Amino acid sequence: MKKFTMNDLNDNAVIHFIGIGGISMSGLAHVALARGYKVTGSDRARSDITQRLENEGAVIYEGHDGKNIGNADLVVHTAAVKDDNPEMIEARKRGIRLIDRAEFLGALMKEYHHAVGVAGTHGKTTTTSMLAHALIGAGEDPTISIGGELDLIGGNIHCGTSDLFITEACEYTNSFLKFFPTVALITNIEEDHLDFFTGIEMIRDSFRQFAELTRGIGKVVAYGEDENIKLALEGSDLDIITYGISNSNDYYAENIVYHAGYPSFDVYKKGKKLCSVSLNVPGEHNILNALATIAVCEILGVNAKAAAKGLETFKGTHRRFEKKGFLNGAVVLDDYAHHPTEIKATLTAAKAFPHKRIVCVFQPHTYSRTRTLWDDFLTAFDDTDELIITHIYAAREKPDGVTSAEKLAEAIAERGINAKYMEDFSDIEEYLKNTVAEGDIVFTMGAGDVTNIGAAITK
Repeated sequence: MKKFTMNDLNDNAVIHFIGIGGISMSGLAHVALARGYKVTGSDRARSDITQRLENEGAVIYEGHDGKNIGNADLVVHTAAVKDDNPEMIEARKRGIRLIDRAEFLGALMKEYHHAVGVAGTHGKTTTTSMLAHALIGAGEDPTISIGGELDLIGGNIHCGTSDLFITEACEYTNSFLKFFPTVALITNIEEDHLDFFTGIEMIRDSFRQFAELTRGIGKVVAYGEDENIKLALEGSDLDIITYGISNSNDYYAENIVYHAGYPSFDVYKKGKKLCSVSLNVPGEHNILNALATIAVCEILGVNAKAAAKGLETFKGTHRRFEKKGFLNGAVVLDDYAHHPTEIKATLTAAKAFPHKRIVCVFQPHTYSRTRTLWDDFLTAFDDTDELIITHIYAAREKPDGVTSAEKLAEAIAERGINAKYMEDFSDIEEYLKNTVAEGDIVFTMGAGDVTNIGAAITK
């Protein structure tokens, strides 16, 4: 069957989304509504996300049933939806075109003159959000799809009026290979999603294929100091632009100064100063994200100084170094970090802030990631003064009978870190209330529901 394009639909087509309450699927549904299509969708439960879609005219069903797809012309599903889903079964039975989220997103990208896919093991949401601030701050009005909530656009999606589309591009299950980017941004490449990939070689090959989607039509923007990116793009004839701290890159930073953890720096391009940037998010990793943003903006014809002004309004997305409030005078922060590299970057940034102790509550995300990156997790928390590890957020997985959060806490403690395991969130909340004090920094960290702890203790 040929690849789906938006031309396959008539102007009054009905698109049904299975799993419409998810952060990415809901964004696509918003875009479909903005383009004039009729939208229906289903999910296990209603939420604020589905309510916003209903307010815009979507018809939402709670629970899954074959009759939900009604007179749909197209059915879009998430990767998490199984073949035995009754709506999937009904669509196949009736011969309705059935595609996954990535293919639909790719078809949308083809409708725009410029389409930027932001890829990488880490930093996708933050860098996409930075691009949103830079472009909107410079007077552009792009359509933006983000894997997190951004206050600037009032959620995870912005349906713009320009011929410019910005989206995160996730490598999991090679979904980003269904995209059509004119700019492929690669922030870094590391081992992750090892329940799908067999190892780093397969991951590098996947990113190379993603970069090759730009051949003859666009450019690759890549972090020039990442060895896996170098290996992935080695010998390529693509149009590649690099960024990094070192002046060996096309775009680089000089005169870096930190003000209470927040960096200011000058952006140079091949020896010429373009602009100065003062960030309102901490850490060296955000200098790199900002450099990538400036490079992409220049490709899109946006003045670097105008982009820099937009960047300075960025104060982070939800669940990325997000301030939740205070407990006993201690600041409580929430962060999505769930990979060892992300954890280290977040804690390194935290150390630059005045503090007495850094207390971290970490929830491992999936058994496969915890198992395959075990040794890296052992050293990821070296910058904490106290670490509490709670139960593994399984997501789509079942326990493997070997990997456990309790064993991880014990192994980290054996390295001399003050680490312990606590199963129940209520026990963790009570413990924090009794132990943290003014001047401490408290993190809830992970991609699961550990974020609920921060909300509970800062009420």
